Amino acid sequence: MIGLLMNNFHVNFVKNSNSLAGSAVKTVIGTPFTHLNRVNSTNIYAMEQLQAKMAEHGAAFFADLQTAGKGQMGKKWESELGQNLLLSVILNVSTLNIGHQFALSAAIALASWDLLSQYIPSELTIKWPNDIYWGDRKAGGILIENQISGGIWTYAIAGIGININQTEFEGVKQKAVSLKQITGKTYQPVELAKELCIHLNKRYHQLTQPTGPQKLIDQYNAVLYKRAHLVKLKIGSITAKYCINAVNSNGDLLATAGIQHQFTHGKVEWII
Repeated sequence: MIGLLMNNFHVNFVKNSNSLAGSAVKTVIGTPFTHLNRVNSTNIYAMEQLQAKMAEHGAAFFADLQTAGKGQMGKKWESELGQNLLLSVILNVSTLNIGHQFALSAAIALASWDLLSQYIPSELTIKWPNDIYWGDRKAGGILIENQISGGIWTYAIAGIGININQTEFEGVKQKAVSLKQITGKTYQPVELAKELCIHLNKRYHQLTQPTGPQKLIDQYNAVLYKRAHLVKLKIGSITAKYCINAVNSNGDLLATAGIQHQFTHGKVEWII
């Protein structure tokens, strides 16, 4: 491990020795693994490193604290110092079909589910589009920011936040829960982040296979939150009950209320 001070961030570089046999991607996700004590946002930091040509595919950035953590739809991600898993990884997606953006989202969500399922025996699901839920409480969230140039999908920054040891949550609209609250045990977030990189490798490799995108979506739907259950959804000013069916390859939610409806992310509010 090598440590240095750069732009007021204390950084540790850790080599990850995991291998990914048979993958078209040469660099393993998590190589290098950069540990930041404090950063505005791991996604912002990763994007800056990519744009400055200081980082490439596979680079992972873990932070003990984010001062301006980013969530879906511009929401702020709240986290206590050193208590949670805050990770962003750079992915070179230039060899992937631009139509497989949701399959990538499913891969990242499933990798997060894979990690937590090792510690949580049941009730772990993925809430559309890519939140990790235990029961009706949010354990983690994902924000993927895509870089598209000239119609080509070049890079994606995948930011993952998972509640690990935090036990009090203020100003959070969704009911939050942490791994510690579920299991009664305390964990090392940075070690879990390194484990997550292993799962990200496996799921990313799956995505690059010919049948990988559809298999990922099928596996995502198998653990979809409230699938085959009636839930209240608010669309515009109208709230109604719908039966959750599945999510399609475009990332649209399919739900039935008399007839099947198709909803785009950002147009629906869950009433839980």
